[in-house]
Amino acid sequence: MSQSSAESGAATRNLILATLAFGVCFSAWGMLAPIAPDLQDELGLSNTETSIMISIPVVLGSLLRIPLGLLTDRIGGRIVFTGMLFYSAGAALLVGFAESYAALLGAGFLLGTTGASFAVGIPFVARWYEPQRQGFALGVYGVGNIGTAVAAFSVPAIREAAGQWVAGLVFAAVIAAYGLIWMSLARESPREKPPKVHYMETLKAGWKLWRLSLFYFVTFGGFVAMAIYLPKLLKDWFDLSLTDAGLRAAGFTVIATVARPLGGWLADRIGASKVLVIAFGGVGVDAIGLTWQATDPSIVPVTIFCLTMAFFLGLGNGAVFKLVPVTFPHSTGAATGIIGAAGGLGGFFPPLLMGVVKDATDEFTMGFLFLVAFAWLCAGLAQSTADDGG
Repeated sequence: MSQSSAESGAATRNLILATLAFGVCFSAWGMLAPIAPDLQDELGLSNTETSIMISIPVVLGSLLRIPLGLLTDRIGGRIVFTGMLFYSAGAALLVGFAESYAALLGAGFLLGTTGASFAVGIPFVARWYEPQRQGFALGVYGVGNIGTAVAAFSVPAIREAAGQWVAGLVFAAVIAAYGLIWMSLARESPREKPPKVHYMETLKAGWKLWRLSLFYFVTFGGFVAMAIYLPKLLKDWFDLSLTDAGLRAAGFTVIATVARPLGGWLADRIGASKVLVIAFGGVGVDAIGLTWQATDPSIVPVTIFCLTMAFFLGLGNGAVFKLVPVTFPHSTGAATGIIGAAGGLGGFFPPLLMGVVKDATDEFTMGFLFLVAFAWLCAGLAQSTADDGG
C-alpha cells in the first residue's frame, strides 16, 4: 500500500530533520582530524601518536553504535537523538579548550559518542518508509556524512582566524540550537513498531549479518579513514596549508556523501549486490592508483584517484544500508548498531596503520595495498552472494 500524501509529507519532514541531526553530530565527531597536522607540529607528536588521537573518536563511535541502536529500537529515535545532540554540543565545547595531548585524547574520547549517532537515525527513518523506498531514503539520511566536510573546512579556518576555543564555542552553539529544533519538530512514525527482538536473535542471523558488516567495514570505514586522514596525507605529500588540505578533504567528503543516495536509489532498482560489485571494484582500482602514487606523488593523479574513490565508497554505503531494514525488519536498530560498528572500526584501523607504516617505512604504500585486498575480496563476495531483497 502506498503512503498517503499526509504521511508522505511527514516522512519527508522527519527524514530532513534526521539528516540534519546526523550531520551536526558528525560535524562534532570530525573536529579533531582537520587540525591534527598543526597539533602534531605544535605538540611535537609522532605519526603514530597523531594517528591514535585521530582514531579514538572513530573506534568509540563504532562500539557505541551497538547499544545506541538497541536503545533506539526500544524507546525511539526522537528521544535518543535529543540526548545525542545536547551531548554533542558539550563535547564540541570541550574540544575548544583542549591544549595538551592528554586533554585532546580525552576530548576525542568524548567525541566518540557523537559518531554513534548514525545508528539512531537508520531505524528512525526506515520506519517512516515502505521497503521499496527505504534504499533512497536511507541514502539521503547518509548525506549527514557531510558534517565531516563542514568540520574539515571550518574548524581549521576558525582556529586560524580566532583560536581553537572559538571553534569549539561556535560548534557547540550551533549543535545545541539544532537540538532545540529537533526536540520541537521531530516525531516518531505512526506505523506500528516491529516486535522487539532480543539482541542475540540478531547475532543468530550469522553470515547475513557478518557479510553486511564486512561490506560496511570497507565502504564506510574507507570513507571515514580517507576523510579524517586526508588532511595529514596531503600535507605530508604536497606541503599544503592546513586550510587548503582541509578544503580538499571536504571535497572528498562531499562527493562520497552525494553518491550515497545514488547508491541507495540504484540498489532499489537494479539490486544492491550489483551496485556493490561496481563500488568495490572501483575502490580497488583507485587504491592501486594511490599505491602507484605513494612513492612519487603528483597532485593531479592523486586528486583523480581520491575523488573517484570517494564516489565509489559513497555508492557502496548507500547500497549496504538498502539491505539492512530488508534483511532485519524486526531489529533494524540492533543490526544497524552491529554493522555500523564494523564500519566505524574500518575507519579506526587504517589511520592507525598508516601512521605506523609511515613511521616504519617513511611512505604509505603498504596501507593502500591492504585496501586493494579488502575491496576486491568484498567485490568477489558481493558477486557470489544472492541479493537479500535488493
